[in-house]
Amino acid sequence: MIIRKFEPADFEGVLEIESVAFSEHNPFLYMNFYEMNNEGFLVAEEKGYIVGFVVGYKVSDIEGRIFSLAVREGYQSHGIGTQLLKSIIGVFRTMSLKYSSLEVRISNHGAQKLYKSMDFIACWIEHGYYSDGEDGIIMKKQLLLQ
Repeated sequence: MIIRKFEPADFEGVLEIESVAFSEHNPFLYMNFYEMNNEGFLVAEEKGYIVGFVVGYKVSDIEGRIFSLAVREGYQSHGIGTQLLKSIIGVFRTMSLKYSSLEVRISNHGAQKLYKSMDFIACWIEHGYYSDGEDGIIMKKQLLLQ
């Protein structure tokens, strides 16, 4: 398996994963991310098949935001999410960012476990964050020493 930058030919694979992984489905967001911020759009590929992706972007001079991370069903629990997370954190570090942040559904215990294993700390709860009313946990990680 390799982690590499997203290419337009990967769009279909990313959308297949995204439509299963997330209830709030908006395919246009991903092309927008590619056009505006392609260095933070990475895919996991195995034998020419897209098995996961991560999208992150710089929100300020000191912080990067992980917008989306997902792994195709059947490929989960094989370390792909961890590798994608490490890769986007590496991108943020090359940008000299000091922090990374993300939000995760309060019901998504698997993702929370992954983020905690990578030293993300739950900071606060955003009530009704998602369109279906579910709360989101805002998590942050320090990337560089100040």
